[in-house]
Parts: sequence; C-alpha cells; structure tokens
Amino acid sequence: MLPTTPPAVRSSSTIRCRTAPAEAGRYVPGRLRSAVAARSGYRRTPFAVAGSLSVRGGPMSWPDVTVVDACVRRDGRGGSPTAVTDDDRAATDADRRAVAAAAGTSHAAFLGPGRTPGGGWPVRFFTASVELSGCGHGTVAAQAVRLARTALGELNDRQHTGGRTFGTVAIRRPAGIEVWFDQGFVALRHPAPDERAAIVAALGLTADDPHPSDAPRIAAPGAPRMLVPVHDRSALLRVHPHPGRLAVACQRYGLLGCFVYVPPVGDRPGAARMFAPAIGVDEDVANANSTGCLAAHLLDTTGAQTVAIEVEQGDSLGRPASVLASARRGPAGITTRVGGLAVVRDGH
Repeated sequence: MLPTTPPAVRSSSTIRCRTAPAEAGRYVPGRLRSAVAARSGYRRTPFAVAGSLSVRGGPMSWPDVTVVDACVRRDGRGGSPTAVTDDDRAATDADRRAVAAAAGTSHAAFLGPGRTPGGGWPVRFFTASVELSGCGHGTVAAQAVRLARTALGELNDRQHTGGRTFGTVAIRRPAGIEVWFDQGFVALRHPAPDERAAIVAALGLTADDPHPSDAPRIAAPGAPRMLVPVHDRSALLRVHPHPGRLAVACQRYGLLGCFVYVPPVGDRPGAARMFAPAIGVDEDVANANSTGCLAAHLLDTTGAQTVAIEVEQGDSLGRPASVLASARRGPAGITTRVGGLAVVRDGH
C-alpha cells in the first residue's frame, strides 16, 4: 500500500509493526493487503462522485459538498467523515469554518482552482473554530475526491497546504480509494517537566496508566503535538480528559493536541485517541499526521533505518478507523509518509 516507498523500506534494517510483504515493488501492510491492495482487484474503471449535498456555511451556500469517510478500516467500515468542496474566492474564513458543522463533520477541505507556482494544487482545511496548517485525514479525503472526479485508476500529484508542497498518490482499490502523502520531516523533542505534568493532569491519567518503557514526546511535522503512551488498550479507553483544562494547557505550550496511544507490537496494530480541544475538536476520529509522528518517534527510539506501522483509532467514538505510516532516517533527519483508505459517499 505504499506505492512510492523507497526500497530501503524492505531492507533488513526495517522494523515492521505489521506483517509487511512487498508486492511488485509496492509496500503492502499485511492487514490491508487482501482488502485494498490485491493486484487482481486494481480497478481502472472510473466512477464519479455520485452524491453531494448543498450546505449553507455562514451567509454563503456551498452547492457541491462531498462527504468522505477518510481512513476507514480494511473492510470499508467507519472512518472520519470529512467535507470536501471547491473553494470560493468570495468566501470568508468564517464561511469556511461554518461548512464542517453544516455538513456534520469535524473538518472541511477546500480545493483551490489552480496550481501554485511550486506545482501543487492548493487545499485549505478548517474546523468549526480555526484554519489548520495541515490535516492528514483531510488530505486523504481531498485526494480521494480529486481522483474520483477523473476516469483514472491512479493519480500521482502534488498538494500545497500550509506553505508546503508535497507529493500525493491516490489509487482505486476494491474497498475504496487508497491515498498516501509525504508528510516530510518530523522534529522530535522531550517535553519539559512542567509541560508534561500539565498535559498528563489534563488527560486525567492515573498512576497505573503510563507505558512501562515508552515516554511522552513532542513531535512536530509543522504543528507540534504531544505523543503520550499508555500501558494497554484498557488504559486507552479509560482516558477521560477535561476538555477545558486540556485546551488551556495546549494553548499555553503551543500544542495542537495530544495523541494518546498504545504502541504496535509484532503483528498487532497500535491504537490511539487524539484530543485537540484547543482547535475545537474534543476527540478526533482519526489523526493521520499524529500517526506519522508516532512512526518517527518509534524510529528514533529503536535506531532502525525504517519503520512501518498501522494504528487503529475511532473505536471510542463508534467510528473505527485505521491509519498507516512509514518513517525513514535520512541525512537531514526523519521523514515520514502517511496513508489511509477513503470511501467517497455515493449519496446523502
């Protein structure tokens, strides 16, 4: 499922947290390969975006909003509902912020009309509260819609978001549209003691919840967030943060939010929950960028040259989701790629 992953991902120094056979030069995480990556199921027959809805965002009417379930599980269930529409230059940011709520989604993606000087298609992301400098599952949704509007089986392109232009790949699969994007460099640091204490307290973690061998990190692919490991999935489900306290703590330390996770082990995927009340999202169904950050953290702490992971999310919200990510070490630092399967809804 990683169409453009360098050969190093299949080297002997790779740590794979999922069964990961390589097929015809493509890295295919084992848990998804039977559902979304079998070559026999590769479809080149086009399908259109059959269903869209008209919503009113602020005083404006947006006549063609498509809802995409981004980062669904391998059988097409769940995913993070994301609104995708063509941007309107007459719209204000307040109009754009209103679209997500009107469409019943946590995030909305706005597709620009033409390429930037750097060759990327502009995409902007909004929650009901703020504009985001990047959105991983929103990128999966946006690129799925772009492919669905064509007769192509595969679309290799570039996206421009938050001042950065990066590569994207979208491929039709039997269970949906598989999308991967280059997340770029991820900076890692250890949190200061007061920073860590404030976030852990706001999350409501008990003395039994912390992971025995992993520790919190601050990861920044752009916007920084705290990665907080817990002991097991039971501890993860018990996390019950205080949204107000967490929002204040994140704003104080300049954090997007907190990605609380159980690391993947062997063939079992990891699990995570993303809390970001500071940007108006108390809990995210799927946070793809944070999954890429986790891959970078695991690479950094193991000393391997590459890491590939799957992280399940959304179960606590009744929207099971799955995000895949790989990280590799290079001369300039750790770079990551993030992917997921998207289902473009046929009607509303």
